[in-house]
Amino acid sequence: MGFARAELEAMVEHWLDANRRAETAGDWKLMGECYTVDASYGWNVGPKDEFMAVGREEIIEFALGHEMAGLSGWNFPYEAVIIDEVQGMVMGLWRQVADATREDGSHYEIQGLGGSWFLYGGNMQWSWQRDFFDVGNAGALYLEMMSAKALAPGMVARIEGGMKGERQPGHYRPGTAAVGLWERPSP
Repeated sequence: MGFARAELEAMVEHWLDANRRAETAGDWKLMGECYTVDASYGWNVGPKDEFMAVGREEIIEFALGHEMAGLSGWNFPYEAVIIDEVQGMVMGLWRQVADATREDGSHYEIQGLGGSWFLYGGNMQWSWQRDFFDVGNAGALYLEMMSAKALAPGMVARIEGGMKGERQPGHYRPGTAAVGLWERPSP
């Protein structure tokens, strides 16, 4: 199933460029071109919730649209990228930094490690992506930002809805989504 190292390196550069364009435009949907038609993209959000988007259209609408709404101005700098051309996998480790600042001038940033694990599908597209981040630190930062009125209204509404038990699009009880968190496409 392997791919040429140069092709995967080119995909990583394509991906990072798409990230930069999306951050600049404040429109994460621009990254939809980076996924195969049948790709899946998911992450765990704690013991009672997982996110899963199946297919490019759901990825664009739910993962890159709904989930990223309220994060305009944030940037997600990649600190390291590991490429495994034999398995066609890439691991990227990133940070989550808001454009909003505290009174002391420091940027709000989700502490802990964040990352994405990708499976390359050829043609400069991912066929599978799973993200991981420190959910506890993310929640604590969002609450801090809400208290300081530094979080976008759309994100505040999503968080308040979640606190009331409203299930957001693409969110499922663990193990109930159409594609499992660990389920990868066959080679």
